Amino acid sequence: MTITFEVIHKDIGGRVGKVKVGSKTVRTPALLPVVNPHLPLITPREMQEMGVEALITNAYIFNRSTEFRDKALAEGLHAVLDFDGVIMTDSGSFQLSVYGEVEVSNEETLAFQQAIGSEIIVPLDIPTPPGTDRETARQELAVTLERMREGQALFPDANLAGPVQGGIYTDLRREAAAAVQDLGFTFCPIGAVVPLMESYRYKELVQVVLAAKSGLSPGTCVHLFGAGHPAMLALAVAMGCDFFDSAAYALFAREGRYITTHGTLKVDELAELPCACRVCRSHTAEELKRSPERERLLALHNLHVTLAEIARIRQAVQDGTLWELVDERCRSHPRLLAGYRELLRHAEELEPADRVSKRRFFYRGSESCRRTEVLRYHQTIPRISLGGRVLISFDGKEVPGFDTVLGFKPPFGPYPTGLAETFPVGQSEIPDWDEAMVRSGCAGIRSLMAGHPESWFAVRCGPAWAPVVAEEVPGAEVQREQV
Repeated sequence: MTITFEVIHKDIGGRVGKVKVGSKTVRTPALLPVVNPHLPLITPREMQEMGVEALITNAYIFNRSTEFRDKALAEGLHAVLDFDGVIMTDSGSFQLSVYGEVEVSNEETLAFQQAIGSEIIVPLDIPTPPGTDRETARQELAVTLERMREGQALFPDANLAGPVQGGIYTDLRREAAAAVQDLGFTFCPIGAVVPLMESYRYKELVQVVLAAKSGLSPGTCVHLFGAGHPAMLALAVAMGCDFFDSAAYALFAREGRYITTHGTLKVDELAELPCACRVCRSHTAEELKRSPERERLLALHNLHVTLAEIARIRQAVQDGTLWELVDERCRSHPRLLAGYRELLRHAEELEPADRVSKRRFFYRGSESCRRTEVLRYHQTIPRISLGGRVLISFDGKEVPGFDTVLGFKPPFGPYPTGLAETFPVGQSEIPDWDEAMVRSGCAGIRSLMAGHPESWFAVRCGPAWAPVVAEEVPGAEVQREQV
């Protein structure tokens, strides 16, 4: 079997695509629900009926289970779980991260995963948690890479995943990704990030993921281990992650927690069920609280919400509106907002992968000034042909005495009339001008001037903006509009 990844639509770093695992296909971005055979609140068959195309289970649990080990070896995972889609198995690294050791070797877990019919197999990588010193992280990374090489040598025909480790050290993550890529892996999980997400360290999560992405090929399918809360999935997709796995739908249900796209609520504190899934539309809040099937119903709701968010993200990528969705989701928590702002700081890295034309650009505050579309516009605007005397008019009115007259639309900046109906100028929706967007537009003026040192520039604007223009564009003459 082989794993191939076809990208169909792109937006920011996000991709809508198809991952082929042997003869099976999974649409991306994709959620792989974690299935524990001992505690199945939702059966894999039910998951498949809900639209789940792939799931993940733990090979270590199967291997140590007196109830399921022999059955899995005899009948295979698909028969035991009653699931026709793609099944990925974790090696026991999760238990390694929790307990510090596991009673299985890399060769043993790889052989067991192969024997039970897993379609995506993970070596026994060492998850390096935050707080680990650099030298230990480097040593653990070396062990992980060696175990991947061992897996390739022992099982050359297996669909082996290539985990990218390195702790919180971005240089190690980058080196790890490049090494994994050199080994020829096409499916690469980014591991040991659950502690960052559990402690809401989304800024560091962005740094770690983007460092790993920088060392991977654009054609590599990227799995973010342990990510599955809908509030952060849009951010993760924008970074370029394609697969996610999570047991949150079940773990939260056991704790009486009700997942939404903007956070998690305690079901005992709810007076209403603010969701359109079949569980919430067939129960009142009081009925759900008192139901003997409360845990199962909560799990169904939680999984419905998460799958719906994945579908919403796929549509946003296809429409070119992922930035708007990321902005909306990340304003649900200050730490998510910090992650969003960190992502924007990497706009220059993301810009080459972003699509050229989109359905719209909605201005949602100063963060919008740092989006990839604005950066790209500022990079390409020097290509505009200009005469010797150039006027940039804030009100769009032409004034005699100039060879070229350009309009001005923040946060992009100057534009010729011929581009007035094209993206991004023509498809951008902005409220009343604010200082942040005007300053961003002035950066566009500076970029244009830098590309045309032979031209003389004037900027015509109202008295409210004249001081800002004078400060931001010192090389241009500022002319005040007639009131």
